[in-house]
Amino acid sequence: MKMKKLLALLLALCLTLALAACGGEGGSANSEPAGSAASGGTEGDLLAQIQGKGEITVAMEGTWAPWTFHDEDDNLVGYDVEVSQKIGEKLGVKVNFIEGEWDGLLAGLDSGRYDLMVNGVSVDEERKEKYDFSIPYAANRTAVIVKNENEDIKSMEDLEGKHTANTLNSTYAKIAEAHGAEVTGVDDLNQTFELLFSGRIDATLNDEVAYYDYMKNHPDADIKIAVLSDEAVQVAIPMRKGEETRTLREAVDKALAELKEDGTLTELSEKYFGVDISQAE
Repeated sequence: MKMKKLLALLLALCLTLALAACGGEGGSANSEPAGSAASGGTEGDLLAQIQGKGEITVAMEGTWAPWTFHDEDDNLVGYDVEVSQKIGEKLGVKVNFIEGEWDGLLAGLDSGRYDLMVNGVSVDEERKEKYDFSIPYAANRTAVIVKNENEDIKSMEDLEGKHTANTLNSTYAKIAEAHGAEVTGVDDLNQTFELLFSGRIDATLNDEVAYYDYMKNHPDADIKIAVLSDEAVQVAIPMRKGEETRTLREAVDKALAELKEDGTLTELSEKYFGVDISQAE
């Protein structure tokens, strides 16, 4: 009798141990580690993360017409705003716009606060070393803008020893410095023109379409284009370098190519600039 009870106890113990091995406390047979297929596998893939949360964060200045600015009702509008929205539609996500000063936007892109910076960013060799760029979606020439009375600046070489103003680290500030100008840092285009009108600077460099847009809204402004570059610079969307952004860059390139192919970029360009600058060369 005692032997039967002992055997029964041993059998019960074995059954308990077997059940525990199949999934008791401390580990379920259905549990998945972080980053596994059950959790979406989005770690290290920015596009998957964006699509997982249904939102992409796009940084821009909001003060640089007609690329990105506020209309009379204080709505954020512009070529880059609508291009960003079209990209968001292609990716199947909502676009969250964040506005700020130029240098802060680049810093936010570097730190991962922003997914994209869509702000008429010109492509140059220095930036290509730090960022991966989308395919170009616009092209424009650089204008040296002066007061109407200025007859001293007729070429880029005439910037030597002159005072200019631009947002620091912008392409235009770099061009001015490369030609010997002393550059004063400003926050936006309006501050630049205020310095020019007051005589505190000799000139400013900017893209020609921004000048034409300013003159459209300020036809009596006492300024002119003194020099216009021969070659157009390409405009593209910078992203952080690395494997994490590869699929996002590919998706953005595909979206831009489709928007160029179906004429959307041409339509938006003519809407905001009056000419088609979308066919980057």
